Amino acid sequence: MEVPVIDNNVNRALNSLKREIGREGVNREVKRRKYYEKPSVAKRRKTREAERQRRKDSRRETSRSF
Repeated sequence: MEVPVIDNNVNRALNSLKREIGREGVNREVKRRKYYEKPSVAKRRKTREAERQRRKDSRRETSRSF
């Protein structure tokens, strides 16, 4: 990941980097990998995440149809 620094504006570049990291979910991934996760817990988490994503996609789809 690369963020350009324009006109020596480091603060703006740092904010851009933080936004990019948040959008990609890097912080969430780091927190999740901090400790060992049992396979059964990982399976439940993945199922929950997939369900959340499905609901999110269906909301987007219904809002686009109007």
